[in-house]
Amino acid sequence: MNKTIITVATTGAHPMKENNPNVPLTPVEIAEDIYDCWKAGAAVAHLHMRDDRGIGTMDKEKFRQTVELLRTKHPDCNIVLNMTTSGALGASDEERMAHVQELHPEMASYDCGSMNWLHTSVFLNTPPFLEALGKNLQEWGVKPEIEAFDPGMIANAAYYLKKGVLKAPLHFQFCMGCANGITGTMKNLIFMKETMEELCPGSTWSCFGVGHSALTMLYGAVALGGHIRVGMEDNVMYAKGQLAESNVQFVKRAVRVIEEFGGQAATPDEAREILGLK
Repeated sequence: MNKTIITVATTGAHPMKENNPNVPLTPVEIAEDIYDCWKAGAAVAHLHMRDDRGIGTMDKEKFRQTVELLRTKHPDCNIVLNMTTSGALGASDEERMAHVQELHPEMASYDCGSMNWLHTSVFLNTPPFLEALGKNLQEWGVKPEIEAFDPGMIANAAYYLKKGVLKAPLHFQFCMGCANGITGTMKNLIFMKETMEELCPGSTWSCFGVGHSALTMLYGAVALGGHIRVGMEDNVMYAKGQLAESNVQFVKRAVRVIEEFGGQAATPDEAREILGLK
């Protein structure tokens, strides 16, 4: 199938209304945004939650509210839900997994290593946490999305695959252009892809680019046969000097790029087939 999966990352843990007034922050806003993005062509929604102050949180009640609003108000929406396990730097290991255990989304993020974060703090993913998360996701029937911010995290995924903490086939999200991670260039994207193919053959992959690398990574992923992620978690600007009007705007552009290249945006059920979801 010449199908490309579009993941929409609507919210993230950091952009605020001050950065872009169109960033969805509440469960109502996020649920409606996911529905609109699904109608526009997104097959997967990557969920982050915010507390009542707009700060990133792992509060499982916020996740529950969002899912219930989406499923109750829009029962026709069959988008794949992919929940973050890294929505608040200070969350405990238990808090990072509780909502996944309770709500059983089809996918959840698996950030495969620790790193300095935005030159301000440490994004900590300890070996005990990664082992527990990987085993729990297998037990709960949730497919991990391996978030790789540099090639060392791909090697880490290969280690956990060999150890049985992860189960093949893996699905990677190459996080390109993040501060303290690998820069978002075509040379680096090809290197990430080739590293994955060498260490974890048979895996699928997607990518996104932060800031000025966003369009390079969008076009590059489509050209290289990967899948793509767009949304305000990664960029609040649609173009230089132009705030994004909505996440739908990003999704619609992604659909156009895919179609101009001769492909089609995958439906949620086609994404399930590509990713091997139950």
